[in-house]
Amino acid sequence: MFFDTHTHLGSAKFDADLPAILDRARSAGVTRMLAPATDLPNARKLLALAEKEPDVRVAVGIHPCDVDTVSGEDWIHELRALARHPKVAAIGEIGLDYFHAPPEGFDLAAWKLHQARCLHLQLELAAELELNVVLHNRESWEDLTAIVLPYSDRLRGVFHCYTGTLEQAQPLLEAGHLLSFTGIVTFKNPGPAGDTVRQVPAGHYMLETDAPYLAPVPHRGQRCEPAYVADTARAVAAMRGQPVEEVADETTRTGQSFFKGFA
Repeated sequence: MFFDTHTHLGSAKFDADLPAILDRARSAGVTRMLAPATDLPNARKLLALAEKEPDVRVAVGIHPCDVDTVSGEDWIHELRALARHPKVAAIGEIGLDYFHAPPEGFDLAAWKLHQARCLHLQLELAAELELNVVLHNRESWEDLTAIVLPYSDRLRGVFHCYTGTLEQAQPLLEAGHLLSFTGIVTFKNPGPAGDTVRQVPAGHYMLETDAPYLAPVPHRGQRCEPAYVADTARAVAAMRGQPVEEVADETTRTGQSFFKGFA
């Protein structure tokens, strides 16, 4: 049994054949899928899907690259209402992204400030609703961890698509937060994530596809889909010297304890 803890089932790249994608995931042994939203319309789309699919639950939130779609504070009230849906398992995908250029209407300083403000509001909402958070980082590690760590007594976060070292992550792991690894760890050159996934203790990490992105070997370069979390699990098991069944069981139990509502 595999758990894809981060799959963008609301992506337009899946609109044409989503039922077949879900069938392939189930045939591959994927028994649970967590679908994070990127904005409010995407959250509504995912909740409509999850109402029909018992093995799909949703994280609702505004992705840092999409916070230009919100202003003021009315949006946080709408997000609060969505987050009370019974199929919501977390707040996300939220975080900071300094890689992409600011959108029209923002200079770099204003864009970073707006991202941080939206992140703070969503962390406060997660703490209020007793939900954990799915975190996005891109070239923003120091600022992101500085914002998240003070919330450690109120919520837990999973740092999705983790590519850093175990040393970098240690303060977060000690505070109860988690790491999640994508198909990057199956690549010929996985960077620091290769050593980290070998070393991180069981119970402190999860597996994901980040579909439709980052397809693992042997599917690299193709559209990724949730079935491929099984390939990542097999690669991780080989790297850790464990049976794949053990890795699948450990990461599934970690996901069940982190995300609300998964049996």
